[in-house]
Amino acid sequence: MPSRSDVITPALLRDWALPVPTGGKAARGTVLVVGGSRYTPGAVLLAGVAALRAGAGVLQLAAAESTAASLSIQVPEALVVGLPETGDGAVRGDPGDLLRGLVAEADVVAVGPGLTDIETTGELLRLVLDAAGRETALVLDAYALGALSHAPELLAGSGRKAVLTPNLTEAKHLLGRDPGDDLDAEAVELAGRYDAVVSLYGHIATPDGRAWREESGDAGLGTSGSGDVRSGLLAGLLSRGADPAQAACWAAFAHAVSGQRLVPRYGRIGFLARELLDEIPYTIATV
Repeated sequence: MPSRSDVITPALLRDWALPVPTGGKAARGTVLVVGGSRYTPGAVLLAGVAALRAGAGVLQLAAAESTAASLSIQVPEALVVGLPETGDGAVRGDPGDLLRGLVAEADVVAVGPGLTDIETTGELLRLVLDAAGRETALVLDAYALGALSHAPELLAGSGRKAVLTPNLTEAKHLLGRDPGDDLDAEAVELAGRYDAVVSLYGHIATPDGRAWREESGDAGLGTSGSGDVRSGLLAGLLSRGADPAQAACWAAFAHAVSGQRLVPRYGRIGFLARELLDEIPYTIATV
């Protein structure tokens, strides 16, 4: 029998209203995005700008050092830190005390966008989990999920505030098998196994078995960089004070509906992930 989940609707979200921080940017939290390589800095840019569009107060980007200068120009709102690289341009797993200090001070750390080496990503993930405070929220995406699949004990039983955002390939690694057709059930299994909220293609689950599904997504979201936008959107919502399940549900809806808003201009397919960014604040504000 298919698993039961609640459909994410505007009415559901209005009854689960996002926190509205008052005061300056510090009240809306600091998001640190750790990712990128020499050849994929755009993933960090997309995730970081999405976090700001979702309401984060302070943005910090940590990416391969060869890309730091260009990222700082492309995202002048952010503090940008260059991380040491391997010979093939991947971020090294031993980036040193600067990154450790940034992680320790961040309210939300998103790890994974644009990372390209599973071994160094595993080392990087261990550093982040070691340096992060117990109340620091985590968003794990892309290669960070591959690294986690090799070491589930990093999260399982930790009680950390974490959200995993796998696609079907990453879900296969996390499950150790091909996902079945019932993605609600697969999300619930992953949430229980890794002790984290899981957002799997719009299917959201918590470790205690609660589940939701977003039904507004369309084919246009299946484009390069779209997942990076979703991860950053999640991080921004966590930064402004949403709990992990709430942030995952709101992010799934805002991501999908932002894509819908682009359809009249570009059709169902053909819009770019970067074009989702400007739609995010309006989508959230008009729920």
